Amino acid sequence: MRKIFFFLIIITGCVPCTVQGQSLPDTSFSQHIPVLTDTGSHRDSVLQIDTVASKSRLFQPNAKKAALYSGIVPGLGQAYARQYWKLPVIYAGAGAAAYFITKNLNNYRTYRKAYIARLSREPDDYDYLTDTDLQVLQEGYKKNLDMAVLFSALGYTIQILDALAAAHLKNFDISEDISMRFQPLTAPNGGVGWGVAVIFK
Repeated sequence: MRKIFFFLIIITGCVPCTVQGQSLPDTSFSQHIPVLTDTGSHRDSVLQIDTVASKSRLFQPNAKKAALYSGIVPGLGQAYARQYWKLPVIYAGAGAAAYFITKNLNNYRTYRKAYIARLSREPDDYDYLTDTDLQVLQEGYKKNLDMAVLFSALGYTIQILDALAAAHLKNFDISEDISMRFQPLTAPNGGVGWGVAVIFK
């Protein structure tokens, strides 16, 4: 009788453990099945793919070609980089340079010729000017001509460098919206909290 009672106690004690063990779900098969959750990661990956694809379709000029084109014809490198709004500025500067170079060169030649004629005791059209005046005018226009040539060469070099830099930075994001602020953030498991967000646009 004692053996039967002891055997019943053992069975009674084991039943809850057996039931508890069978009440747990079998996860051995579920480990091989991917669980799809709508956490926004799929949408983010699709947006990243679209962004990469759109960037790959953007026109990216060759910087060396842009510099070479601007060296051959001023403004051609900017046109190659599709910065057409710079062309009026470049050609306005080229026109101004050509005007000042031509004007100072003609005046320099005119007063130099008159000064040489005055020294040779030949007649000239500037009887109202002294020898010193002719010399000063000649030297003044010569100085202006040198400055005009110098600034023209400087502008020519700057537009080449501008074409080079413009081609390099064609698709570079230079927006000023770089900020850091506290804002609510959502975790992948559905939790909500506060965090520091640094935004680069």
